[in-house]
Amino acid sequence: MQLYKIVQMSILAGLFGVLAGCGSKASAPMQMPAPEVGVVTISSQTLPVTTEFPGRIDAERVAQVRARATGILLKRTFVEGSEVKEGDVLFQIDPAPLKASLDSAQANWDKARANLASTQSKADRFKALVAINAVSKQDYDDAFAASLQAKADVEAAKAAMETASLNLGYATVTAPISGHIGPAQVTEGALVSQTEANQLALIQQLDPIYFDFTQSSTDVLRLRSSFDKGQLQKVAADEAKVSLVLDDGTSYQSPGKLLFRDMTVDPTTGMITLRAEFPNPDHILLPGMFARVELEQAVAEDAISVPQRAVALGGSGAATVMVVTADNKVEVRKITLGQAIGENWTVLDGLKAGDSVIVEGLQKIKPDMVVKPVAFKAEGDK
Repeated sequence: MQLYKIVQMSILAGLFGVLAGCGSKASAPMQMPAPEVGVVTISSQTLPVTTEFPGRIDAERVAQVRARATGILLKRTFVEGSEVKEGDVLFQIDPAPLKASLDSAQANWDKARANLASTQSKADRFKALVAINAVSKQDYDDAFAASLQAKADVEAAKAAMETASLNLGYATVTAPISGHIGPAQVTEGALVSQTEANQLALIQQLDPIYFDFTQSSTDVLRLRSSFDKGQLQKVAADEAKVSLVLDDGTSYQSPGKLLFRDMTVDPTTGMITLRAEFPNPDHILLPGMFARVELEQAVAEDAISVPQRAVALGGSGAATVMVVTADNKVEVRKITLGQAIGENWTVLDGLKAGDSVIVEGLQKIKPDMVVKPVAFKAEGDK
């Protein structure tokens, strides 16, 4: 019996020892692995400084087709919405009254020339007779003045005939430029006149086509300051790259060129007008369409840039990024931002080539935490 109790106590003691050992192991703290973060290694490079501006498409040339003679419109000779060439006949105005006016002017010119021949002949005869005192000097003066008057009548009649001839020609309305013609604004049988405010049709030249946009004078001054400080290099107007983004977000396939920058600032808006030109053979771009232009205005040499997703902007506008130090610790770094270029920010101060900036995993880290940096791969990268 005594031996049984001794064995039982030994077993219980062993169980307590095992339980105590288990409890000791459970209470030992476990070491968590360092969180993995995606980083990009900063490198200096030459970057174009591209700015996006909203604007509107405008036709390169616009011609309002108007009547230059008064009469009844007999017919329209073009297809609405088609392409016409300069000189194509568009409308025909009734020429009969204009032809009658030309015939009358022709007759008056003939009459004036006949009268000139008579008065000139008389003046020539009187000139010879006045030399021998066969006629008075007054009679010769009157004959000479009559010949001058007859010459003036001939010139006036000739001008009237030419005017009548022009008006007859205006009865045939032709296209002043080549381009796309819209709908006719008048129908056959309508009375048209050169004094009418309404146009007959509108022709617009669509290839090439203009894109007009504006830039604030403040941005221009800031850009010039960057040039003066050597932070940016100028791009010549004829070398500036211009691309267009349509209203649906798609990119226009053909690049354009910058034509001019206005030297006048609009006093009401503080904006400067710019114009770019784009080829438009398929007439995808139409006058009145709104779009956005991406204009390369400068080049930043030895530029530092970071993805926009890596930058945190404070309420006061201060910008910071998280970087990984040499001992794999997280450090908050204040930076000075330049312009946005695509999906990146240019950095004027606060970063240097070789720094590792955290782009992915920012939500699970804090300053001074040890992390495991891995190279960040954007979507689509292999």
